[in-house]
Amino acid sequence: MPEHIVSRKVYAVVCVSLLILTALTWALGQVDLGRSSLPIALAIASCKALLVAFFFMHLRYSPRRTRLVGAAGMMWLAILLLITMSDYFTRP
Repeated sequence: MPEHIVSRKVYAVVCVSLLILTALTWALGQVDLGRSSLPIALAIASCKALLVAFFFMHLRYSPRRTRLVGAAGMMWLAILLLITMSDYFTRP
């Protein structure tokens, strides 16, 4: 399988995106949004995890079977988050 070379520009854009999302997470921690703080923080964290998986772990350029394993991992994470959030929102 030929190796895929990713340009520095792509890495720079992903790095800046991760820094912006990290700053957004920090800003979210400074503001009290009530019960919606946790879902927003989890959404930001999921976006950061996807960026890392797709670009830094080269999942975007991997064979289909490897992408399937990555998608299965993300689905499992979504199931766990769904169960956690259903418990979180049903508490008084």
